[in-house]
Amino acid sequence: MAADVLKTVILDNSGIRRALTRISHEILEKNKGLSDVVLVGIQSGGAHLAHEISSCMEVIEGERVPVGSIDITLYRDDIKNQSPHRGVGKTDIAFSLEGRRVVLVDDVLFTGRTIRAALDALMDHGRPCCIQLAVLVDRGHRELPIRADFVGRNVPTSLKENVEVIFDAQHQPIEVVLEK
Repeated sequence: MAADVLKTVILDNSGIRRALTRISHEILEKNKGLSDVVLVGIQSGGAHLAHEISSCMEVIEGERVPVGSIDITLYRDDIKNQSPHRGVGKTDIAFSLEGRRVVLVDDVLFTGRTIRAALDALMDHGRPCCIQLAVLVDRGHRELPIRADFVGRNVPTSLKENVEVIFDAQHQPIEVVLEK
């Protein structure tokens, strides 16, 4: 008999909006505006959130920051353990990263391995002047020395728990749930 999964909403739609607005302000403040700033979201949740952050920044600054997305499938350190038929997603970066301030965006920061893979993938696309990390949720349990520059919410978890950002059909974040 399977154990019942208990889900707790840790961020509702309003909470997500507030967190993304705060992250947008913090990115603008740290970078003194939008000059040379680009957003690159990790497929798929991070890519959706990067577009949301770009929209928030447009409201604040009146200018839209360029947004790209990156697939890290081939850069993962566990690829040998994956199914041989796992699909590779699309990387879409339609601008140069050379000398730019890249804000890498992901939905949930956990062990740091996804971010490590994303850093490797980004470097294959150019040499930015700096890379900053923005995440909606940091759940702890790092296995690598990686930390986020911008965090929507810190959620201490056990290794048995899972944190998931739920998106609607239009890729809008609607809630963040903690599964026990």
